[in-house]
Amino acid sequence: MPRPSRYAPDTLSRAPHWSDRAACRELDDRSIFFPEDFPKGLVLLVTREAKAVCVRCPVIEACLEAALERPEPNGVWGGLDKDERQTFRRRQQRRRRRNSRRPGGGDVAEVAAGTG
Repeated sequence: MPRPSRYAPDTLSRAPHWSDRAACRELDDRSIFFPEDFPKGLVLLVTREAKAVCVRCPVIEACLEAALERPEPNGVWGGLDKDERQTFRRRQQRRRRRNSRRPGGGDVAEVAAGTG
């Protein structure tokens, strides 16, 4: 029996993805989500415009989660620009470190010793 190809033809249906329902899909010009490509004076205005689209998006949480997992280096994703995502990611890391140091927080040494 021949081995099936790893490249599925376009006629096969694929599982729905969160991005299929994204509000930005409705836009003709998606360049507003990458304000870094605009002249300096327009960056804030374009970023605000992109975030306005994100506010009404039904999948904003999934978008942000995907951008944080990658981590996505540029653009507006999940309603946050690259600097805001970087700050968010740092806060999450600090929170995880802080929680792991607390008693009962699962400190690595405690887990290894079987006491945590």
